Amino acid sequence: MTVQEKIQKDLTDAMKSKEALRMDVLRGMKTAIKNKEIEKKHSLGESEALQVLNSLVKQRNESIEQFTKGGRRDLADRERAELKILEAYLPAAISEEEIQAVVSQVIAELQASSLKDLGLVMKGTIARFAGSRVDGKVISEIVRKQLEGRGE
Repeated sequence: MTVQEKIQKDLTDAMKSKEALRMDVLRGMKTAIKNKEIEKKHSLGESEALQVLNSLVKQRNESIEQFTKGGRRDLADRERAELKILEAYLPAAISEEEIQAVVSQVIAELQASSLKDLGLVMKGTIARFAGSRVDGKVISEIVRKQLEGRGE
């Protein structure tokens, strides 16, 4: 079952059980995927649909941060509840150890030796994690640390 099929099935179930928050989140997910399909002018594959969901997760995280800074705990709590629903449709997040191993491998393959190669290593590492749930900031920090250890 694709992620889109699962969203549709769960939306139907949420409507039957009258779960308002869950319905709202699922409708939002479905709409975001549909809008991306319209933008791309073709049906989205599984990895593209997951990328859309990853962007929704990122938006929720940014909103939580902003609402917390602004003292709007009520809105931050709602965003957290939505985030929890969204994350159920994504594959498990990749651990830092796995990221470090891939970064080391990419650095070795590209023979990167300094921070000047940061962009190339980032591009190669992110390509390996396409469709996976991984935070670009974490990758950037790991790449930076490993390249700094090699000297300028």
